[in-house]
Amino acid sequence: MVLLVCSVLAAGCGRKPPPPIWQFAEEFVYERLALSPVLATQVGYHEHRGVRLDELLDDYSAEGLDRQRRFYRSFRDRLSRDYVVAELSPEDRADWEILNAEIALGLLELEEIRSYEHNPTLYVELAGNALFQPYVLHYAPVEERFRHIIARLEKIPTLMAQARQNLLDAPEIWRQVAIEENQGNIALIDRTLRSAVPEALRARYEHAAEKALTALREFNRYLEEALSLRVSDWRLGRPRYALKFRYALGTDRTPEEVLFEAEAELKRVRQQMFQLALPLHHKWYPGHRDPVDLNLIVGETLARIAQRRATPETYFAEARRDLEEARAFVRAKGLVPLPARDNLQVIETPEFMRGIYAVGGFAPAPPLEPHLGAYYWLTPIPKDWPRERIESKLREYNYYGLKLLTLHEAIPGHYVQLEHANAVEPKGRRVLRSVFGSGPYIEGWAVYSTEMMLDEGYLDGSPELRLTFLKQLLRVLANAILDIRLHTMGMTDAQAMELMTRQTFQETEEATAKLRRAKLSSCQLPTYYLGWRDWKRLREQYRAARGDAFRLAEFHARALKTGAVPIGALARILTGKPLAEEAPAGGSSTGS
Repeated sequence: MVLLVCSVLAAGCGRKPPPPIWQFAEEFVYERLALSPVLATQVGYHEHRGVRLDELLDDYSAEGLDRQRRFYRSFRDRLSRDYVVAELSPEDRADWEILNAEIALGLLELEEIRSYEHNPTLYVELAGNALFQPYVLHYAPVEERFRHIIARLEKIPTLMAQARQNLLDAPEIWRQVAIEENQGNIALIDRTLRSAVPEALRARYEHAAEKALTALREFNRYLEEALSLRVSDWRLGRPRYALKFRYALGTDRTPEEVLFEAEAELKRVRQQMFQLALPLHHKWYPGHRDPVDLNLIVGETLARIAQRRATPETYFAEARRDLEEARAFVRAKGLVPLPARDNLQVIETPEFMRGIYAVGGFAPAPPLEPHLGAYYWLTPIPKDWPRERIESKLREYNYYGLKLLTLHEAIPGHYVQLEHANAVEPKGRRVLRSVFGSGPYIEGWAVYSTEMMLDEGYLDGSPELRLTFLKQLLRVLANAILDIRLHTMGMTDAQAMELMTRQTFQETEEATAKLRRAKLSSCQLPTYYLGWRDWKRLREQYRAARGDAFRLAEFHARALKTGAVPIGALARILTGKPLAEEAPAGGSSTGS
């Protein structure tokens, strides 16, 4: 008996203990980026084991796809074998949760969803990002970056050949968007990059560009002709959606449970809007006899609010003005620690990304090179649009709507949150939480912090701004409802448009673009609602834990310092406890 125990102990002593999980995360991150050179450039990781990643494209050959599968399986096995979740510190457990979710999503994509066989936008957007990132990110002198661009141009024919080899079929909407975005790639090469290439590299550029342009034009012909004959459904379907939902959103709630909550919350917010709209409606329409018609009262009030709006020519200037106004308010109130770097620029959304970013978006500075630029994207209004389409977009993003967009995307929203994330140490943890971090944390912060600005008196407590925010909150709720119902319950286009235009007061142009986005993605649109709800729950849990010592600015500073960890993990880091239990099903999950 004694000899047996000694043998067991000796065997245990001979086993090498696993590295700290942040080291495991660092290895995962850098090996993962080596498989995705285009993402690596965006992150600021330029060389892996002596190989210059900025000159490469992602490999979608059969061998390249198999290499990805082996990568994820290997790290999955090590993660489950070497780490016991219950024994990890709150910070380490947060990393474990991100790693586990990213590995599960990677394998789900490669083995079940297989977008590379059905989604041509995957290849089109990869090509565009491969060229745009070295152009816009000044990580090296311009000649060196253009040498990287040329090297990638030379590989575009191979990528397009891989796309044709892999694509078995495509949903019609994905095919149409790929054609449109690929025209943006062609314009990027033919105009933008060609006009900026250094003279010493012009001949090499022209040679590479000619072959790349030929490949991209041939790919569009393939999309227009051969692939148009092989149409598939864009819906993810209930079983695969449930799996993706679990890992992408970091929740144990089922899609059906979240749908039930979102639909109940939508009714509550509509009633809140009705009460807020009544005095404004009396003021603006004094001759009206007010029927008990929520849609009429709220709709007419929102229409009056939308009369104050920019023009296509002043749209960008007003967004820049709103950005400085928001920065000054946050600084004066001390609501959130602002980034020390002044690296934010407002630019036009790249053409090859306008299929999914119809309004705007945010592109953070690279986590490994945070001194480089961060970009608040605004999608310009095309000059050839019909007048009513232009007016529809400007009504949606009116004086107040454009302010809210700027709060959400820039300050105190995505820009502030992601700049804090870019200060996380060590670097491997920083990249893990920045690139593969929690979607509900990121999108939820943007919605939560926008509402917080209004609660703290931004724009002098304007009821017009509050009503416009509540309209956007309806859109947050509709995002979740749309995504779940479209992908798992057969929701029709007509039902989706009725939800958006009638129930949530969206302009036709906005609703049409959102429906398109819902068909292009899955399990991203619910992140806004789930994150907003959980940020508010977390704040109240932190308030209860701190008691009289609670300070809003201190809560924000501590919560942003961690980077984009799952909000349940953030609750354990800040309070030592899991996130408080959900509200009972059927009840309001938050207060206003």
